[in-house]
Amino acid sequence: MTFTPITPDHIAMLTQLAGASNISVAQADRELHSRDQSYHRGHPADVVIFGESAEQISRVVAYANSHRIPITPWGVGTGLEGGAIPVHGGISLSLERMTSIITVHADDFQVTVQAGLGHKDLNQQLAKYGLFFPPDPGANASIGGMLANNAAGIRTVKYGASKDNVLKMQVVLADGRIIEVGSRSVKQSSGYDLLHLFVGSEGTLGIITQATLKLVPIPQHMSAMVVAFSDVESAVQAVVALRGSGLDPAALEFIDAEHCRLLREAEGIELLDYPTLFIEFHAGQASWLGAGIEMASELCRDMGAVAIRATTDNTERLRLWHARHHSYEILVRANPNKKILVMDVAVPISAYPTLIAYIESLRPTVPLQITMVGHAGDGNIHVEFAYGDESEFELAMACDHQIVKKALSLGGTATGEHGVGMGKAQFMPAEHGEAYDVMKTLKHALDPNNILNPSKIFIDEF
Repeated sequence: MTFTPITPDHIAMLTQLAGASNISVAQADRELHSRDQSYHRGHPADVVIFGESAEQISRVVAYANSHRIPITPWGVGTGLEGGAIPVHGGISLSLERMTSIITVHADDFQVTVQAGLGHKDLNQQLAKYGLFFPPDPGANASIGGMLANNAAGIRTVKYGASKDNVLKMQVVLADGRIIEVGSRSVKQSSGYDLLHLFVGSEGTLGIITQATLKLVPIPQHMSAMVVAFSDVESAVQAVVALRGSGLDPAALEFIDAEHCRLLREAEGIELLDYPTLFIEFHAGQASWLGAGIEMASELCRDMGAVAIRATTDNTERLRLWHARHHSYEILVRANPNKKILVMDVAVPISAYPTLIAYIESLRPTVPLQITMVGHAGDGNIHVEFAYGDESEFELAMACDHQIVKKALSLGGTATGEHGVGMGKAQFMPAEHGEAYDVMKTLKHALDPNNILNPSKIFIDEF
């Protein structure tokens, strides 16, 4: 594909369209927006433009489209598959200044926000209404980035992913048109479901500038359980049993023994060096919470649990989840001379034990440190490889590919929540078959000049 190199004349016109305070060619800004948290090599854009409104973004996009200048949207750079890297230069379009809450529709359990607002910042402001936005990918990802990537996280098992918690979006198309998709009505049966076409499209079909989100009441009662098992097989079988028990956990996480050791040493969390489940329950009454803990404890004992600890103390519960959310950073600190490759796949819950057993079987065959944490309740697993030199990186990537192929053979997906970006694009034809060609048709229809986040999702762009 051929794009137009940005010239001083382009910069002058973009400055008029975006505003002088919203454009930068400084090396520091270009480097800051050149890479996300993935292993992919960074590439700076020619210019960084900071969005301030849909109208301003519309002007910039329309100009870029008419001159065939590539645009890569940027949230806060927490992605893990290279989705925000401007591999063809051009414009890095940052939405990080668009952080306003436009309207809280408290009686409807909804909120309308700009796309650059971080989800943790949103929930902090929603607390005074007794409401929260459930998807929690860990990092303070932007709402726009979460929707563009269909982010999920620890509470997906109960509340769903980003796609399940959005009602309406404002989107800027490649030709500069501003459209509204979806509706504030919870029940929608009018026309094509364009809302969910843009969710998960990673900025390749349009740029999300605003969203109306579903909210839920903050639970009155919450508990956390830590359940250790003597082996991985028992822990994973317990996941399937818990999901089939009707207990409805709000979170159900699998942590391998090595991660438990790291969390204990780094955070002081009371964990044993055994495969462990982190479980959380939400309830309207304390008695319901107690009954859930008792039933889950009994089930886990039947499945071979060697230690069970439960708490309804909110401070202790938050401390536990703080450690879980920082497990990646802890792993990085524990390997100062190595880099970490993080991959994810997901499978139907019935296939989860088979997938985990397969990953375990790879450990003796690969001279790398392999660790696992996962949103086990919805069949998602994150596998982490610590590597040093190029040969170890190639080994890690080979394992990555084997695990993806195994997940696909089990009826799963190449990525449960990290998105496709550049890293998983190679698996798209195998996973989607003829539907992959339909995706390319949609891409061409909405972005015929291929300016929106090119070289993401598709391996054979026009």
